[in-house]
Amino acid sequence: MNTTFKNDDERWAAVQRRDGEADGQFYYSVRTTGVYCRPSCGARPALRRNVGFHASTAEAEAAGFRPCLRCKPDQPPLAERHAAMVAQMCRLIDAAESEPDLASLAEASGMSRFHFHRIFKAQTGLTPKAYAAGVKQRRMQAGLAGPGKQASVTDAIYAAGFNSSGRFYAQSSGALGMTPKAYQAGGSGAAIRFAVAECSLGAILVASTDKGICAILIGDDPDELARDLQDRFPKAELIGAEQDYEQVVAAVIGLVEAPEIGLALPLDVRGTAFQQRVWQALREIPAGQTVSYAELAERVGLPSGARAVAGACAANAIAVAIPCHRVVRNDGSISGYRWGVERKAALLEREGSK
Repeated sequence: MNTTFKNDDERWAAVQRRDGEADGQFYYSVRTTGVYCRPSCGARPALRRNVGFHASTAEAEAAGFRPCLRCKPDQPPLAERHAAMVAQMCRLIDAAESEPDLASLAEASGMSRFHFHRIFKAQTGLTPKAYAAGVKQRRMQAGLAGPGKQASVTDAIYAAGFNSSGRFYAQSSGALGMTPKAYQAGGSGAAIRFAVAECSLGAILVASTDKGICAILIGDDPDELARDLQDRFPKAELIGAEQDYEQVVAAVIGLVEAPEIGLALPLDVRGTAFQQRVWQALREIPAGQTVSYAELAERVGLPSGARAVAGACAANAIAVAIPCHRVVRNDGSISGYRWGVERKAALLEREGSK
């Protein structure tokens, strides 16, 4: 039997507190009911004199006990079952021609609507409706400008699963950051002002739409930064070297050199609902502090989503103002950074982060 719990007294104490960390390390059986359970089982507590302990499910069943119908000790852990169920529901939403309603998804999952909604959000950080909206947005983007590009905006709207063009246009600004026609044309008709300057971290490009700053890019080669912006909006009207825009660039450089002053300028943040949730959580981390990817995942309501959170950090195109450099590994060491780990280290040192 697992040596983490040295004796039956310790195992019994784990059962009494329904210790989830003990699951898989041992199982307990109840002589009066003939069942065996996980230590974390929520069933009514048994009397100690009726309880026995087993190292495995096979041992418990060999002793004549059957698995509890509540905690299902003969199946994968509950968290794994929930993750598998949610992954299956995500695939169902991905494949559906129109958005499945909550009742249909709950029925397919074998859960009540309330329970399914709670588990789905706990696993993904999004409600089923928000996830489905993200799927439609991705389809819309692909229909407008991707390999499966539709002949018209209207075709793309209905192919993406929107029931009406009115409903899509009500959501399109946040999903695309510009009009559908402009997105379909690679940003055609959108005016993006930008400038390249030098800061202590190297070359810096700042770009803005009429909504706010849409990119802060840092690197070694100014031309490469400009090409990066151009690749993002190949047909947008890029307006450079305007004198009055220098004030915006100066404010951003001021943020890079002294992060504690903050940035009193609006941002044009574009991403999926989950990415925007992560980026908002990043903006709430004060200068001088760091969090781990696991801690950030907890903050956005996705405790097991450290990898997804890391992906959202990597997708961030607004350096420093959305401070993904304040996220470190669990041991406090510096991990990858879109603009180079040396720059990440320099920013953290500048902020006095510990």
